Amino acid sequence: MKAKFGVLTLSDRASAGIYEDKSGEAIKECLNDWVLGEFEIVYKIIPDELDLIEFELVKMCDMGCDIVFTTGGTGPSVRDVAPEATENICEKILPGFGELMRSVSLKYVPTAILSRQTAGIRGKSLIINLPGQPKAIKECLEPIFPAIPYCLDLIGASEIYTDETKIKSFRPKSAKNNA
Repeated sequence: MKAKFGVLTLSDRASAGIYEDKSGEAIKECLNDWVLGEFEIVYKIIPDELDLIEFELVKMCDMGCDIVFTTGGTGPSVRDVAPEATENICEKILPGFGELMRSVSLKYVPTAILSRQTAGIRGKSLIINLPGQPKAIKECLEPIFPAIPYCLDLIGASEIYTDETKIKSFRPKSAKNNA
């Protein structure tokens, strides 16, 4: 079965056409570079509105997205509500994703402590909140991506494999033997 990835850009200005969405494109570039085999990307740009974000996250999960990556809306400003939307619609929250992204980001910028990225599971979908800056997308995805294929295995989503020459994914030996 072909994997399906959602890319949901949360930006008032990009959704209004004021500027180009470079963050969503950065996510798609990483996926195209790292993931082997065929997959589909469902892509949408919406404003930073809690109800709308929740609606689109649920819709992408219900349409069978194995992973939904959000970009933007993770800061401390009033309009930044991606973590709240994610937490509101998920059955389980996986705080380790956000903890690792912030830890890595602190090597580049001291304001990483202001970021509120998180991740969670809704049904058979993994939702990951990423920052809104294109440069930060790859910096945050690189350390967490090795755990994503095994997480998808554990929740019953599509199997994905990575180009090991570019990014190595991790599956415990017992998981391979029991599969």
